[in-house]
Amino acid sequence: MANNADQQLIQQTLNGDSRAFAQLVEKYQEYVFTIVIRMLKVREEAEEVAQDIFIKVYESLSSFKGESKFSTWLYRIAYRKALDQIRKNKNRVQAFELMEELTEDKHVLASNPSEVMEEQERNQRIKQCIHQLGHTEAALITFFYFDELSIKEIASITELSEDNVKVKLHRSRKKLYDLMKRQAVLSENLRNHGQTI
Repeated sequence: MANNADQQLIQQTLNGDSRAFAQLVEKYQEYVFTIVIRMLKVREEAEEVAQDIFIKVYESLSSFKGESKFSTWLYRIAYRKALDQIRKNKNRVQAFELMEELTEDKHVLASNPSEVMEEQERNQRIKQCIHQLGHTEAALITFFYFDELSIKEIASITELSEDNVKVKLHRSRKKLYDLMKRQAVLSENLRNHGQTI
């Protein structure tokens, strides 16, 4: 079922209150952009697609029946729009830029400056590794680990079976782990090389 606060904003929007829709956009724009940038890899393009997603959501809002959470319905639209854009770009070489910060780490409030720096470096490494994943892999990792969606919700968004989501998520996680391990070894080698110079 849709979240009551979201449902209320949806109803107000359908009744013509544009401020209510602005609140929905404000609440979900960061989540939508994170999914899109991880799939498309190019910031300017991701910003345009994210705007298109909210236009599509506004136009389709009356079709939202509240059978799932609003966020699940919204992520499904975002995922499809990003896939559409990827298909359009199929024959074009994309310029890769650094991704948006994964998420602000609200759980770690380190008082020690070296801990803060280590945390920032770790987030940067994770971000770079996710950037190397394929668009579907990046989306699955984001949905499961950063948006904390269930397998069932991810299946609904991606239109994959739950078993297929589990298999793809397992492979994506392993690929991400291998990339991170490789990057850690490379960083260590560079650090050691720097000390011997």
